Amino acid sequence: MNTNGQERSKTSEGSPLPVVFSDVLSAAERLAGKAHQTQIITSQSVDLASGASVFMKPENFQRTGAFKFRGAYNAMSRLSPSEQAAGVLTYSSGNHAQAIALSGRLLGIRTTIIMPSDAPTVKKKATEAYGAEIISYDKFTTSREELATQVASERLLTLIPPYDHPHVVAGQGTAGLELMQGISKLDFLFVPCGGGGLLSGCAIAAKALQPSCHVVGVEPATADDATRSFYSGTLQTVHNPDTIADGARTPYLGSITFPLVRKHVDSMITVTDGAIVEAMDLLWNRTKMIVEPTGAMSLAGILSGKIDVRGARVGVILSGGNVDLASALTLLTQAREA
Repeated sequence: MNTNGQERSKTSEGSPLPVVFSDVLSAAERLAGKAHQTQIITSQSVDLASGASVFMKPENFQRTGAFKFRGAYNAMSRLSPSEQAAGVLTYSSGNHAQAIALSGRLLGIRTTIIMPSDAPTVKKKATEAYGAEIISYDKFTTSREELATQVASERLLTLIPPYDHPHVVAGQGTAGLELMQGISKLDFLFVPCGGGGLLSGCAIAAKALQPSCHVVGVEPATADDATRSFYSGTLQTVHNPDTIADGARTPYLGSITFPLVRKHVDSMITVTDGAIVEAMDLLWNRTKMIVEPTGAMSLAGILSGKIDVRGARVGVILSGGNVDLASALTLLTQAREA
């Protein structure tokens, strides 16, 4: 296992990988005392429901309520003084937006966020509270990537995307690093997948520390671009997928995350919105944790039965808890009445 960064692993095509384990270790050093080292939680109810011994990493208890702070702070803290002085821009439906905004406040960097007009209110308000400027757009008529590139160019801002950035990936990987360091002999690791930053980062850490651990990425059935990409070997896309998991509505894996997912992830599966709500119900009612739909996808994957985990030791990343409570209660109530 290489940890010194002198040599980088390669893809199956022979190209150097953009992120390696030493990058995750470096991110962990930079995040020490800045990001919360979220505790690892177990639940007899979750174990009974899954037939496995499940170890949950609740990033809903992370700063800004999601894992995104890890990658945002790692990336922004590495900017040059001139880049920090000019400011940072990103595009996000909410969790990365909040992470960039808070990191900017901590580091004294001005932040601008491109957010869809229908972004969850709770996430938009939190982003504004952290001091960011929000530029709204219509996701049905405007490409956020194109708008972000235009604004960044006009204002001379540094663009830090939500997932397709090496320092972001390395930062997100520290969640998996902490889980792997805290719990030994895991048979499986289930991780939510949107753009693949969290999944690829955690997979890098898992394969470095526990090579036999089977890493599983989980995404919504209606937003299955990563699953199709993983199994076809060709980058697939999806446009504005209809899913309650707003953090997984990304159109495609990135040029950085795609090769990392293919290199380090063992399986990709999808879950329905109904299965996500059932996982949320279990977490809310039995563990008393508020977990958003995207954050519950990983547990939904375990409960789906698509991969046999009975009798296994299973790690799971719960990626966040930023959810509008009224909307979530409606989903839970409807599921129970169905």
